Parts: sequence; C-alpha cells; structure tokens
Amino acid sequence: MNAKVGRRDFIKLAAVGTAVSTITIAAKGNPLPKEAGSSPHRWAMVIDQAKCVGCAECSLACQAHNDTREDAPWNRMIELKPISGEAVYAPVPCMHCENAPCVDICPVGATYHRPDGIVMMDYDKCIGCRYCQLACPYGARTFNWETHTGENTAVPEWGEPEVERRTRGVAEKCTFCFHRIDRGLAEGLTPGIDRQATPACVAACPVGARLFGNLNDPGSPVSQALAKYPSIQLRQDLGTNPRVYYLPARREDDENIEEGVS
Repeated sequence: MNAKVGRRDFIKLAAVGTAVSTITIAAKGNPLPKEAGSSPHRWAMVIDQAKCVGCAECSLACQAHNDTREDAPWNRMIELKPISGEAVYAPVPCMHCENAPCVDICPVGATYHRPDGIVMMDYDKCIGCRYCQLACPYGARTFNWETHTGENTAVPEWGEPEVERRTRGVAEKCTFCFHRIDRGLAEGLTPGIDRQATPACVAACPVGARLFGNLNDPGSPVSQALAKYPSIQLRQDLGTNPRVYYLPARREDDENIEEGVS
C-alpha cells in the first residue's frame, strides 16, 4: 500500500514536475489524429470513494484478466488521509483522456484513440522510446524491460488471462478491457450492465464502488451517477479531460448509487 496522501495531493496526483509539462506542451504542437470513424459510445468509468474499501480486488481481477506483472499493475490502489477517522481510497487506472498527452507525444502512432475514446496501444508499432510513459501525468503506464515469463499469482482465483502477454521493450497500460466491451457488444450485451461485457475491475468490485458505461446514454450507470453527485477528475488544470471520474467520499450521505452490473 502506498503512503497516505491528502485530498489536495490526490487531485494533483502523479504530476512529476517540469519534464511532464514541457513534454505535454511540445506534444500538443504536433498532435496525431484519432482513429478514423465515429462511434455512438463514449466509454467512461466512475469510482465512488464513499464505497471503496481498499480491498484491491479490482487490481487482482485486472492482473488476472489482462495477465499483468504483479509489480507493474495497471490499476494502482492509493490510500488517502482519513476523513472523520474513516479510511479513504483511490484506485488509479489509465484515465483514457480525451486530450491524451501520451497520444500526442508518440512519434510512431503506437498509442492512439479509438472512435469511442479508449486510448489504445499498438504493440507492433511501439519502439520502446517511453515518451508516453514520461508524458502521462497520472503514472498510468508501465514498461517491459524484460520478457514476462513468471507465474501470474492472481490466476485462477481472480480470473483467467483474456489477452496475450506483451513483449519485451513495449509500454503498456489499462485498456478499459476493450476486448470484453467489443465481445459483449457483438453478443448484444451492454457494457456496464452485463458483467461479461464490463471491464474486469468493475465486474469484480464487491461493494459497487466502480461504475462503467456510455456517457452518450443518459440511462447508463455512469451518466446517472454523474448527474446525481458532484465529481472530480484528476489534474483538471492540464486540460486532459479524463474519462475516469471520482465521486468524493460523502460520509454524511449514506444513499447508495445503483450498482448497475448484473
């Protein structure tokens, strides 16, 4: 578990100084285009800090289903300073920013936006320059210095791998479990409602602290939660417009948000 940090520090999470700001500004000068096409979907995730208990089952499910290294999680769990004596936690995946510095800085187009807004990686194009990792203000990317051949300690208890392991020399990160989304849509399922079509971290949460869905659908779990409660996005000052929203811990408000995933 990481050291406890304050709420103000959390909002400024993972700003790593002048280097990131300089690279972000440089990247915006020569942005790469989004993947061609359009989509009726704008996928987003909502994390309710009033519900999150820091159990890290979301991280374990991600590790199992995406076959990640235990020491390089795609979903980090950060413990914040308590509120009224109660622990507060913040899971941190990739933010899937609408104005993503990692996309803008990549010199070969290996990281890019899908039409539905998911920030993707093309591992065949990645040259291992790590510019994306340095440009990300959220610390959401890891790098494969070596070929991952070890045992996945989250398998089979927390699920089975659904994607291939990435090769040595590439950057990797959370993908919103795009493969589950795409497979689910092809089967007529609704991501954020049907478990099989929903990111593994959301489906695994035992307390309903994570929601997923389509921002274009006012009836989706994320749209309903954002309409009902105040929310924050990390590092709003950078203009990245993350697709991950946090509902701050509201200990005085015991009303539950509908969990959505079935």
